[in-house]
Amino acid sequence: MSLPAKMRVIEISQPGGAEVLKSAERPRPEPKEGQILIKVAAAGVNRPDVLQRMGNYPVPPDASDLPGLEVAGEVVAAGRGANAFPIGSKVCALVHGGGYAEYCVAPEVTALPVPKGLSLVEAASLPETFFTVWGNVYDRAKLAPGESLLVQGGSSGIGVTAIQMAKATGNRVFATAGSDEKCAACVRLGAERAFNYRTQDFQKEVLAATAGKGVNVILDMVGGDYVPKELKCLADEGRIVFIAYLRGPKTELDINEVMRRRLTISGSTLRPRTVQFKGYLAKNLREKIWPLIEAGKIKPEIFKTFPLAQAAEAHRLMESSQHIGKIVLTL
Repeated sequence: MSLPAKMRVIEISQPGGAEVLKSAERPRPEPKEGQILIKVAAAGVNRPDVLQRMGNYPVPPDASDLPGLEVAGEVVAAGRGANAFPIGSKVCALVHGGGYAEYCVAPEVTALPVPKGLSLVEAASLPETFFTVWGNVYDRAKLAPGESLLVQGGSSGIGVTAIQMAKATGNRVFATAGSDEKCAACVRLGAERAFNYRTQDFQKEVLAATAGKGVNVILDMVGGDYVPKELKCLADEGRIVFIAYLRGPKTELDINEVMRRRLTISGSTLRPRTVQFKGYLAKNLREKIWPLIEAGKIKPEIFKTFPLAQAAEAHRLMESSQHIGKIVLTL
């Protein structure tokens, strides 16, 4: 198949509000060694895209300056040594930027087959949150069968993924969210209880729901003044893992509590990690989570889709925080 030399993209014309996202034309990328070229059918919208647009998320030197960290579509070309997905394969992939475009390159090892029964739009909503949740909740915080998890921000893209994944792997799940409607969505997706952080004290509620024991793992994207309360929500030997800090990067820490109850505090960001590490996460997802998606135990939660040209509208929706689940751009 002959591929066009140029493609439509959405660029960040300068740091700023959603209006700085502009349609443009660029040369189509060529897959390098170990990479595949995907004709993009859909691209997920994620919080880092918004931060990058505002100028608050530095792009790694080896990454595309175009936003977009996850795509789904058809493999149309492959670089040397990339032979896991034949031309014509339908895949979704975690990408190093460049997703808001008609074509995008991906390391072959960070691509996964579209799970049976899912559309390309649904598949595009998976990689960023699934890689993040697996890498933090299971790989880093070692959530074990039978343990409990508290998800802060349960109605976010990460939140709905973490709730469903932990429920499907046999864990008790609790969540916080900012409205009764969002809390109801968390329960529908598999949380045993969800607490409205605007009207309820999540520390008291979590301890009451666990007979005073606390939870084994907390996935936190809030940080700031939540952390002292979160430590009190943890069971002995509990683990908290940070993936963002919407309420600020600084906090007060009671070291005595950490020592006395043998707590573990950790965190990570996905984008700077090596392709090899992301490939390791992809392998785990394919073995352990993709069968649960194909069995219908985990379902993509897509709030709204927008055509690529309306990326600014998609960003405005994400910044309003009115969504429950994922926002996806379609081509």
